[in-house]
Amino acid sequence: MKYKHVFFDLDHTLWDFNSNARSALTDLYAFFELEKRIAVPFDDFYNKYLYHNEILWERYHNGLITADELKWKRMWRTLLDFKIGDEELARQLSGKFLELLPTKKILFPYTIELLDYLLEKKYVLHLITNGFEKTQWSKLSSSGLDKYFTHVITSEASNSLKPKKEIFDYAMEKAGATLRESIMIGDNLEADIQGAINAGMDSVFVNHINATSHLPATYTIYHLKELEAIL
Repeated sequence: MKYKHVFFDLDHTLWDFNSNARSALTDLYAFFELEKRIAVPFDDFYNKYLYHNEILWERYHNGLITADELKWKRMWRTLLDFKIGDEELARQLSGKFLELLPTKKILFPYTIELLDYLLEKKYVLHLITNGFEKTQWSKLSSSGLDKYFTHVITSEASNSLKPKKEIFDYAMEKAGATLRESIMIGDNLEADIQGAINAGMDSVFVNHINATSHLPATYTIYHLKELEAIL
């Protein structure tokens, strides 16, 4: 085998963040009776949340805001779009959302089958994620993915973020791996693929949404089953 250690991203790669976020936000919308305050259908609220979440994650990746700011300001900005300037409510929504989200269990098709296949072939599996330590572990436990991974490297534990080389250095040290025997698999070009390039590591771009790629990943796939032709 060319590779021994396989490093996965979690959100949007194996764990279907958008579907799980939609489910959690549906519960949140009902719990706080937001339709009475906002007076719009849930989908309007959901789409505004996704918009602000993406922007603030990018700012967090670039070191422009803190993790705490990301967590509550995505709710704050969403509420502002509906003329609600209530910081306390935004913080309450954030806290409840982070309770609900990790309990959701929707995975991308073929996730379990792929992980079973890789373990049968004796690969050592790990995660490198920019997600928050407590939240990511809860997701793994709730979805039954925790048993597959030898090491889970988070941005909080490593004190670094993808695409910085330092988080990959930390992952190599933690896993006892070398770059030549390792491969990074993820959906995010800027974080996962650029991060692998920065580290000098092979990569697989998991292009679930058929996006235009501007970075030279070692491989590109459109469905997780296609990894079986690589590994």
